[in-house]
Amino acid sequence: MVINLYLRTGKHRNPIIHSALPKLRRFSLWSMKKDPDLESALSRNRRWIVNNQIKNIILRQPDQVAPVDFLQKKFKSLDLQGKALNWLKKYPCCFEVYLEDDKYSFRLTKQMMSLVEEEESVKEMQEPVFVKRLAKLLMMSSNRRLNLMKLNALKRNFGFPDDYLIRIIPKYPEMFRVFNYSGRRSSMEIELISWDPNLAVSAIETIARNQDSEPCFKCSLPSTWVKSWARFHAFNSTPYISPYEDPRGLVEGSNEMEKRIVGLVHELLSLTMWKKMSIIKLGQFTREFCLPEKLNVLLLKHPGIFYVSNKYQIYTVLLREGYNGSQLIEKDPLVVVKDKFGELMQNGLHEYNRRHYYLNLEKKRKKGMISVRQEKTEDRGGKVSEQEDRGGDLGGIMDPEERKRFYRVLFDGTDP
Repeated sequence: MVINLYLRTGKHRNPIIHSALPKLRRFSLWSMKKDPDLESALSRNRRWIVNNQIKNIILRQPDQVAPVDFLQKKFKSLDLQGKALNWLKKYPCCFEVYLEDDKYSFRLTKQMMSLVEEEESVKEMQEPVFVKRLAKLLMMSSNRRLNLMKLNALKRNFGFPDDYLIRIIPKYPEMFRVFNYSGRRSSMEIELISWDPNLAVSAIETIARNQDSEPCFKCSLPSTWVKSWARFHAFNSTPYISPYEDPRGLVEGSNEMEKRIVGLVHELLSLTMWKKMSIIKLGQFTREFCLPEKLNVLLLKHPGIFYVSNKYQIYTVLLREGYNGSQLIEKDPLVVVKDKFGELMQNGLHEYNRRHYYLNLEKKRKKGMISVRQEKTEDRGGKVSEQEDRGGDLGGIMDPEERKRFYRVLFDGTDP
């Protein structure tokens, strides 16, 4: 719905609002009924993101050891305040801090290094999967080519390693080719050389073959959404159009083209690790995937298939059928490893909080600020303020249920 707003005072238009109308008309209102479970699935764990970035910083250092002062210099770029040493000590299961020559240094703990090795092992085993995903992306593009800078913006959505251009592409010269006609870095492209018909099968077609039925979309809406269900049935009654078919014979704006675009976005989301993607980043592939300029409008027309959210003021489209409540139905092996990292981080933070909770309790007892009776009461049910995580001395999620609610490992995409 395009904003079209006029304010009048008597018979005259408000001059301020009227002068702003040309700008206002360019924007579209995004609206979809909030789904608490899916909103929760989109929740970010900021601490997870920061610690993952710190992990990557250490792994890039010689001997995988770094001075704490080095991390302190990078604190602003990590959007953090306070002392780096205090932050590292909050996560004793992840980072080992030690004093050498009167200077603090840090490295990953054995538990963290074990997870790093496990992640690398999974990436090695998943290489054939990455190759298939990349080939499928290129097969869906209009000319079997994709700009590398655009693709790099989405590489973590699909689980591609940071060095996939060096690690994977050279091993498959019969499938991929990287070229640059203009010589500019921004114009580098990757091209699919050979078409594999076995890969030109969408997730929807795979399910249909297994069930010996016609390919069709699945609606994940409550039965009370009567009008939405009626629109979905009308849309689903026409034949499914594979995103791997050549779209040049379809008329722009036609029902057939809409069917093909919905199928393409569905397939793209099916290939991602978290079954979600930034709409802004997806919109950068308008030409390559023959997407409409107002992709958001099309997605909002199909609430039974897609969920559109503006959480954190970042518009994201999520595949409804990929989730049961707030949990992924099928977890990619890399997602499982990342979940383990999140659990390890939480265990370390819980250990740190609990230790400082009792230290502060003991200080209060010695100063006579707390009676034995109060101490027992706080020991049973006391919760530590989360102020510590913002730079104070305390911080804690003592209650197990609070810890579970706090721990929601990412998505967006945003595995740093």
